[in-house]
Amino acid sequence: MESPKAGPEHRWLQRMLGEWRWESEPMAEPGKTPAVHTGTDRVRSLGEVWIVSEGNGGVPGGGTHPNMVMSLGYDPERGRFVGTFIASMMTHLWVYDGALDASGETLVLDTSGPSFTGDGTTAPYRDSITFASDDHRILRSEYQGPDGTWNGFMVAHYHRTTSG
Repeated sequence: MESPKAGPEHRWLQRMLGEWRWESEPMAEPGKTPAVHTGTDRVRSLGEVWIVSEGNGGVPGGGTHPNMVMSLGYDPERGRFVGTFIASMMTHLWVYDGALDASGETLVLDTSGPSFTGDGTTAPYRDSITFASDDHRILRSEYQGPDGTWNGFMVAHYHRTTSG
C-alpha cells in the first residue's frame, strides 16, 4: 500500500508540530474569577497526513493533572478535516468534522457530546484553532445552547517552545 501524499490541508496541520506551553481560562460563573490552567503540548506527525497532540496540565491549587490526546487529519475524499479528542478527566470520545474558515487561519471543528444540563442529552460543540502567528495558536471551545446560540466556555493560548 502506498502512503498518501500530503496536500495543502495536511501542511496546514503540520504548522502545529513542535512543543508548546499553554494557558487556558475556562469561563467563570457570574461574579467569580476564572481559574487559569497551564500545561504543555507536544504535537508530532503520524506520517505526512496526520498529527497527534499529546497535552498535559494542572489545575490551580493542585488537584488532578489531566492528559489529553487529539488526532487531526484531512480526508480528501470527503473534503473535510477529521479527528478525535480524548482526555483523562472524561469518558466521552469526541469525534471531529471540520473545515478551514474563509481566512484560512482558523480550523473549525464540529462535534457533539454530553450537554451541560447533566440530563443525559447531547449537544453540539465546536473547537476552533486559530494561528495568531507561527508561534502562537488559540483554541476556543463553544457549545450550542437550546436556542441555537453558540456559547464560549474555554479559551487556551499555546506558545511554541520548540519547532517540530
